[in-house]
Amino acid sequence: MQVSKYNCIFAAQLHFIRKDPDMEKAKRIPYGVSNFIDIVQRNQYYVDKTMYIPKLEDEADALFFIRPRRFGKSLFISMMRAYYDIDKKDRFQELFGNLWIGTHPTENQGKYQVLYLDFSKIGGKIEQLEENFNAYCNECLDSFIETYQEYYPARVVENVYKAATAARKLNVIGIAAEKANLPLYLIVDEYDNFTNVVLNEQGEEVYTALTHASGFYREIFKVFKGMFAKIFMTGVSPVTLDDLTSGFNIGWHISTKPVFNQMLGFSTEDVRELFTYYKEMGEIRSDTDVEAVINEMKPWYDNYCFSKPALKTQSKVFNSDMVLYYLRNYRETGEAPEQMIDPNTKTDYNKMKKLLQLDKLDGNRKGILRTIIENGEIMGNIEESFPAKMLVQPQMFISLLFYYGMLTIKGTRGDQLILGIPNNNVRKQYYTYLLEQYEEICAVDELNLKSLFTNMAYDGDWQPAMEFMAKAYAKVSSVRDSIEGERNLQGFFMAYLNLCSYYYTAPELELNHGYCDFFLLPDLTHYETKHSYIIELKMLPKKDFNEIPKGQSKTKAELQWDEAVEQIKRYAVAPRVEALRQGTQLHKIIMQFEGYELKNIKEII
Repeated sequence: MQVSKYNCIFAAQLHFIRKDPDMEKAKRIPYGVSNFIDIVQRNQYYVDKTMYIPKLEDEADALFFIRPRRFGKSLFISMMRAYYDIDKKDRFQELFGNLWIGTHPTENQGKYQVLYLDFSKIGGKIEQLEENFNAYCNECLDSFIETYQEYYPARVVENVYKAATAARKLNVIGIAAEKANLPLYLIVDEYDNFTNVVLNEQGEEVYTALTHASGFYREIFKVFKGMFAKIFMTGVSPVTLDDLTSGFNIGWHISTKPVFNQMLGFSTEDVRELFTYYKEMGEIRSDTDVEAVINEMKPWYDNYCFSKPALKTQSKVFNSDMVLYYLRNYRETGEAPEQMIDPNTKTDYNKMKKLLQLDKLDGNRKGILRTIIENGEIMGNIEESFPAKMLVQPQMFISLLFYYGMLTIKGTRGDQLILGIPNNNVRKQYYTYLLEQYEEICAVDELNLKSLFTNMAYDGDWQPAMEFMAKAYAKVSSVRDSIEGERNLQGFFMAYLNLCSYYYTAPELELNHGYCDFFLLPDLTHYETKHSYIIELKMLPKKDFNEIPKGQSKTKAELQWDEAVEQIKRYAVAPRVEALRQGTQLHKIIMQFEGYELKNIKEII
């Protein structure tokens, strides 16, 4: 098997281990499963995270933890519920006996009555939101008192059922639990889900009515604070928490603490153990190179870091759902998925798109997005808490992108963080945003463009595809003059190249002490691509294009072209290139623009 950083080429035939009939049945892959008890009872694979339980207990009593979607928040919460629930105390060995915590239980195991709320289940029209919220909480509280009724006098149980509002039910339970010295644990999943929807679809005025003054959502949080011995809440941003709790401290934000950097998602070792297990159990090919598989996934699913101190001490974090998606496909076919990005994440993309509100962004925030897209990174710092009204500020917007998993910590410079795009999965989302902006001005003929990309990959017929994109750039830029500039040109081409399935598009790849604009790396895992490309884009304003600098005999355009030829030849002989092109024919393409119009295009031999 040939292996590279970007892909691994598997043999055509599948080779599976012959299993002993008496051999233990392999665990099922828990893709999309968020119920811990279900995982245990149905013999599904669980990446053990129970060693974080005592670490959480060392923190404050009210904790707040943020991670992007599809990092296993709901499963982790489900595990915590099973661990702390007094109603499941006697099932400890059954549920946790094979996990780390099974031999390291804490004194709090099975100590609490647990109230679990999932606010993603609340929706409906804005005029029905309070009613729906109250109805959902009422159902959860009725279920709570039904589960733990043996601990309460009959009249308390009856009063909970009779209470008309969630706040009254909570008060009845809280008073009775305190009187009986019964500790309560509140676990809230997706605490900010419906408020984010309100903020984006109804605007700040409606959102503020919910989260400030006497808004019903704020009022319920006041009750939470005085009633529960322990609180653990998760979400995707700190915005709502700041608005809800200003004036009364309810949560200790632990999202960026290094000790919890790998609490959700998978570490490299987690992924290695996962694939090794399925290989040893005969569920995936016996000739599978696990390290090659990890390297295959890294550019797509890895590279998350949520804590500055963890940069130098811990491996980066994989998106756990994406790894399971890959594994499920690999087990079925013996190959990587044809689509490296799980199609089910389109829902997440739409949610994120609404949050970012690209069509309504002020100039500063649009500028931030362009900087990230064009440079792959941006300088800034992470704000742990900020209200919705401050989202207009660039620094807060950068923080929001971080919490949503659209940026990750890549390094430091002075007292600032270098925040970059974590992987190809996220990069494609950025370029999808950008492409949609361009499409509002000039529709993209995707069918034609993809045919041109196919000819480019299999026949080496590159010029029609390049000229197609150049014409589209001219159309867009003629309408929006502000887009003109070399960085913006690169961003535009990156957005269009994002539509090409045959290559991993590597922008600003370092080669021989320089950075080429684009290296189109062949995806030989999925396609028998015959050609690869280094593309260098050059642009001069119209006023400068034909100007002859003092002391020179050539125009600025000619001098720029000569420079580009020297650069691309130097890039092509870099030691890395031979490995990256993987036996394909390498083409060196220069495109030179006068303003937004293509003037010169040539392959350099």
